[in-house]
Amino acid sequence: MADTPNAGARPAFPKRAVITGGMPYGNKNLHFGHIGGVFVPADFFARFLRDRIGSENVVFVSGTDCYGSPIAEGFRKKVEDEGFEGTIEDYVRANHDLQKRALDAYGISLDLFGGSGLDEAKDVHARLSAELISRLYERGVLSKRSTRQFFDTKANTFLNGRQVQGRCPVRGCKGEKAYADECDMGHQFDPEELIAPVSQLTGTTPELRPVDNWYFDLPRFRETLEGLMDEWDADAQVRPIVTKTVRESLADPVIYVQNKYREDFDAVAERLPEHDLREPEGGQQSFAVRFADWQARDEARDLLGEAGVRFRTGKTLLPFRITGNIDWGVPAPELEGASGLTVWVWPESLWAPISFTQTVLAADAAAGAGRYSSDDWHDWWCSDDARVYQFIGQDNIYFYCAAQPALWEALDWGLTQDVPVANYHILFMNKKASSSAAVKPPMAEELLSHYTAEQLRAHWLSLGLDQKAVSFSPKALDTSVSHKDKKTGEEILVKDDPRVVDPALKESAFLTNIFNRLARSCFYGAANVCGGKLPAFEPHPEVVDACNEALLAFERCAHDFDAHGALAVAEEFCRAANKRWGDASKAANGQDDAYAQALADAFAELRCVTLLMHPAVPAGCELICDHMGFSHEQFFSWENAFLSPNELAAQLGESPEEHAIVELPPRFDFFEKHPSQIKKGK
Repeated sequence: MADTPNAGARPAFPKRAVITGGMPYGNKNLHFGHIGGVFVPADFFARFLRDRIGSENVVFVSGTDCYGSPIAEGFRKKVEDEGFEGTIEDYVRANHDLQKRALDAYGISLDLFGGSGLDEAKDVHARLSAELISRLYERGVLSKRSTRQFFDTKANTFLNGRQVQGRCPVRGCKGEKAYADECDMGHQFDPEELIAPVSQLTGTTPELRPVDNWYFDLPRFRETLEGLMDEWDADAQVRPIVTKTVRESLADPVIYVQNKYREDFDAVAERLPEHDLREPEGGQQSFAVRFADWQARDEARDLLGEAGVRFRTGKTLLPFRITGNIDWGVPAPELEGASGLTVWVWPESLWAPISFTQTVLAADAAAGAGRYSSDDWHDWWCSDDARVYQFIGQDNIYFYCAAQPALWEALDWGLTQDVPVANYHILFMNKKASSSAAVKPPMAEELLSHYTAEQLRAHWLSLGLDQKAVSFSPKALDTSVSHKDKKTGEEILVKDDPRVVDPALKESAFLTNIFNRLARSCFYGAANVCGGKLPAFEPHPEVVDACNEALLAFERCAHDFDAHGALAVAEEFCRAANKRWGDASKAANGQDDAYAQALADAFAELRCVTLLMHPAVPAGCELICDHMGFSHEQFFSWENAFLSPNELAAQLGESPEEHAIVELPPRFDFFEKHPSQIKKGK
């Protein structure tokens, strides 16, 4: 094939890369949204990078979020409602094992799916947490604050974050639930701001009682974050939703007061800290009161509350809580005599990928395996020629893209700012996929009773979650009414209506028909005409050009995390290849040389599309590679991306006539349909 295209026209990739997937809580198994919305896109990129820069230069980590109030509350309910007799660690481990099994079933190629409180990662994570918090304290960015925590007087106990529910106080928030100090949309607020709090233990209204905790001075880093958002705005790899969401929190502290409380507000206005008042415009129902900092806003909030003035707060940077008061957590180091505290789950989950990376590399070094190009974690997290790519959901942007960059800056460890890859929500039947929603999303493994893992991987990658929230509407689980039977009047559900096309199988048709047909044509043709060897012809120049164009277009899409666009490139190329093969093989009209030339073109195209589709549907692609007679390392390496199969054989010291392909059984499928999709008798 042609020489490798000019490297200067191609996107740049780092020498080393860490890929992370958002950590699921250890209180449940994974529903399809975890897999389809985060882990499959992360796995696509991790697999692509392994092919592109070498597997020794890629570390892909995630793990179970073992600590925090969601787990403590889930464990309490498991004991009370189901009589669970194990420890809380037993409870987390059981859920972790279920999560790991689901990830394995979908071919998620993690180097480590650990647990912040389990096995070898536990001690590493605890050690890093203590070191990191002590470092923040030494850097003068932690302060001990006495804040108020909800206390259930009926149960005589402090409540953890998930044991209190109410309404989010942040103006304009449409989240479905709010907890003690954050809502399910990721907004942060002080517990006293929560509207209509209710204890989930007793159903009573809890009191607020003072507790001491350590807080990170996040507002100090507003200017740093503004500069970073400017950089990210100019970075094609960072999606606009990231900077838009973070900038909403880089605003001055504001309180919004309804117009009907204007007289009450005016009565106490002189007692408030210095502020600016913005009158309502264009029929607005509230006026805005802006303050110089969050302390002034909080002082005003208390004064307005005492005066009976109702208000909502605007988004702004607030001190980021580092420690908590629940028992089930990473022990926090003792500072200024404050002992017995644990680390709040959100900050420690931000640095958990570092501890997971340390765990992976330490195990590699101890085994002498030499699997990775470096066993020093600094070479992965603190080097100019390395990048960290974090795949997250849009509701976690505040934590990963505001709190984490500020923490990294404050530590002064030379940590590189990550590339956040934030996906929009993947919906279920046009509703938000949430385990706490009225319509429960299916568990990830449940879907495998109706679809193959590769069918679902291809479908989810094609949804374009980088652009907008998209619904996953599998026909097999669609219980909505399609129509009424004209004869019986019986309601026919969508899942039972043979006339309704399954949206989840759109991409599968490409795999099981177009892609599979090209592969079978090559192998059966070579067996018949070339004696089970590669055809002894070079592909036509126009075929070489088409392969090169597809490779470069795919590479650009993958670099920008556009899996939808990348798969579209591969599908369009494969369809054109099938047409070329059909036309050329027919025109050969029984002439072996002409047929072998058509096969040479088809084999070059098959090798190209298999390389492109490898990150999306690895099992089927690796099977094609096996039958073509090459090692995975040679075949899928982008060092060889622009080589034809004959040129790959030459690397092995073989001519095309000497390179044997593996015989294909009759009617073989590289991409099989799920058994439930095969009509009886077929």
